[in-house]
Amino acid sequence: MSRFFFLARRFVAGESLEAAVEVVRELNDAGLDVTLNMLGEGTRERTRAEEAVRQYLVMLDLIRDGAFQANISVKLTHLGLDIDEAYCVDNLCRILEAAREKDVFIRLDMEGSPYTQQTLDIFYSLYDSNRNTGVVIQAMLLRSPHDIFVLNKIGARVRLCKGSYREPSDLALQRMPNIRGAFLSMAEQLLRDGRFPAFATHDDYLIEGVARYAERLDVPRDGFEFQMLYGLRPRYQKDMRRQGYRMRIYVPFGTEWMPYFYRRLRERKENVWFVLRNLVRR
Repeated sequence: MSRFFFLARRFVAGESLEAAVEVVRELNDAGLDVTLNMLGEGTRERTRAEEAVRQYLVMLDLIRDGAFQANISVKLTHLGLDIDEAYCVDNLCRILEAAREKDVFIRLDMEGSPYTQQTLDIFYSLYDSNRNTGVVIQAMLLRSPHDIFVLNKIGARVRLCKGSYREPSDLALQRMPNIRGAFLSMAEQLLRDGRFPAFATHDDYLIEGVARYAERLDVPRDGFEFQMLYGLRPRYQKDMRRQGYRMRIYVPFGTEWMPYFYRRLRERKENVWFVLRNLVRR
């Protein structure tokens, strides 16, 4: 374990897959589903991308053999998108093929706006033969309502989040009230026309808004899911599950935790306040 890992222990399941599996077991025992994410992005070395693929394949075996309620989130730049798109797609297809055999859902995570169209193009190109996959849409991007319309049309599973990357004003909303409004508008669209949507937020205003829309549209509490980060508001996560809502916990692990947190806190000042506020909320 690296010298300063204690700084991230609250939010990262561990530096090894074995440590993460123990966390998955504990969360499942509490009635919570899990998304496993191996930290890493912006890979520019083939050896690192190939090691990531090997780790994802091991994850799939562990999920199946352990009968865990867990799926996997992958970032395409972790699989070599910045090296070569065809190489990245080959790596992704290896993971998707193994996931089909083991009946494990794979979510393509979304990175900054330079990757949005490329990520969606890859997703669309593979979706017909890999229906057990989904993608993430960021509510702050101006293009997102159209993207959700298209994804709903093909029956794809969408995870909606606010978006944590710093984006220019010609591409994204900048003020939080506007981002919240966009999130709720797209949440209603997903609940009305989508396929088992996921809403990734710790924002009480958004959680309550999604719950109200679902009730108004007669969507049962197990017909969609909320998603939250590991280590933040664990008591609340369990309370939501007891109320009948599906709750999935995003569980990151790996040795690349420092750049992950540093980048997130640097990109948007709201992220610093978000972490500090939720540290004291249960």
